[in-house]
Amino acid sequence: MTKERLYLFDTTLRDGQQTQGVQFSTAEKQRIALALDGLGIDYIEGGWPGANPTDSDFFNAAPQTRATLTAFGMTKRSGRSAGNDDVLAAVMNARTPAVCLVGKTHDFHVTTALGITLEENLENIAASFAHVTAEGREALFDAEHFFDGYKANPTYALQAVQAAYQAGARWIVLCDTNGGTLPEEVREITRAVIEAGIPGDHLGIHCHDDTGHAVANSLAAVDAGARQIQGTLNGLGERCGNANLTTIIPTLLLKEPYASAYDTGITPETLKGLRKVSRMLDDVLNRVPSKQAPYVGASAFAHKAGLHASAIAKDPSTYEHVDPTVVGNSRIVPMSNQAGQSNLRERLMQAGLEITEADKPALPRILDKIKEMEARGYSYDTAQASFELLARNELGLMPHFFEVERYRVITERRRNAKGEVVSVSEAVVTVWIGGQKITSFYENDHGDEAQDAGPVNALSHALAQDLGIYQDFIADMKLVDFKVRITNGGTEAVTRVIIDSEDGQGRRWATVGVSANIVEASFDALIDAINWKLVRDGAPS
Repeated sequence: MTKERLYLFDTTLRDGQQTQGVQFSTAEKQRIALALDGLGIDYIEGGWPGANPTDSDFFNAAPQTRATLTAFGMTKRSGRSAGNDDVLAAVMNARTPAVCLVGKTHDFHVTTALGITLEENLENIAASFAHVTAEGREALFDAEHFFDGYKANPTYALQAVQAAYQAGARWIVLCDTNGGTLPEEVREITRAVIEAGIPGDHLGIHCHDDTGHAVANSLAAVDAGARQIQGTLNGLGERCGNANLTTIIPTLLLKEPYASAYDTGITPETLKGLRKVSRMLDDVLNRVPSKQAPYVGASAFAHKAGLHASAIAKDPSTYEHVDPTVVGNSRIVPMSNQAGQSNLRERLMQAGLEITEADKPALPRILDKIKEMEARGYSYDTAQASFELLARNELGLMPHFFEVERYRVITERRRNAKGEVVSVSEAVVTVWIGGQKITSFYENDHGDEAQDAGPVNALSHALAQDLGIYQDFIADMKLVDFKVRITNGGTEAVTRVIIDSEDGQGRRWATVGVSANIVEASFDALIDAINWKLVRDGAPS
């Protein structure tokens, strides 16, 4: 059977930038655009030229992409021609091969928001797209509030999209701008648009996630005949976000009936980079990745229950809907006091620890140790690296790299040279490595490093300042997340700290520390993080 072409349109750099708290720099937009291009996206919407300096700078220095770079704007305003509208001119002057213009299709918005007649709006739409196509650009019409408009006045909503199509728009994109439409409505209304004379291979879908149905709505439109899907990486977007392309893409490639019916620009090889691209965006935004994200999340293929792990060891398809490696992810069997030997064996195997007959007596000891430690407040459910170190100790496979003799950390509030009040953290760490005593000092200023400064950050930097023969092994290591929880209240409260670390190889690992003292708990987790890195990189002991 011949497959139909389905086109993917990414608006992370435009609609995604409207996410609360998100503001890309020009360099970040360039980096994201190249990552999207490498993934195989068909269209990359770079922003609104003229709306802000960053978007204008991006188009002035746009990267070369295989994908069709698209500039966003709006249809011309009333009272002027398309050729004399300076806002539309700024979009055209970006010289992108494609231009996407947003226009009103809901009669209520035309008369209330724009304050013009319904006929004027149709004339503005037609004139705008006649102008864009006359300039030799591929034109896309974002039919704003289309589904709400269709439900309120189907005749006018259809007239609006037909005006754009008849004026030469290549794509008519039906927008669920408020995100309140449900899948069956999307399916029915998309069919009605096709029946009204706009072919499905000229129809796109743009959904917001205000009811949690953006992905389902996008697929419903495809089921009805639409052949372009718009969305964003990691579901960025206003309010609850846009349709999440990191969910849509693997669904199209791996799930029926889509996998057999459609071709996209994504290949099985580029699909393996999906998780990496998702993490890249989180890194740019300085955000902690969503562990529960479908396909790409750290917990997407995590199997905690012993019954599940036992079945997974025999056949992964028992509890996995796809192979995690096809999207660049990996299977995780967390360790906790609910774990049995099936979880333990699977987790040890993932850590590269082959269990021999001689090792079998150690398995119950490892489980008992886990239960003992978790009774004291530890949690190995997410702290996989700390679990691995615990298991290596019980198996007699843990190398000895260094020993901490002492550490001290001080945080004080004081005035800097400019007379500003700042918080300053100082840390001193003394370690022994192969008979050599090394003392390192680090000071950070909260006023200069607002995102990173603090006592734990100071300890981390002091440790990394000089670790002797192990310095090169930890040079690419950084702390990327820090979580604190009080495990019981009152005067005997215990603090649990989970630290996520990352290195230049793209590896991310979590370690845990527990103490009545938050700094001590943090320091223990830091030591585990370094030891895991040294073990995994084969550092000499």
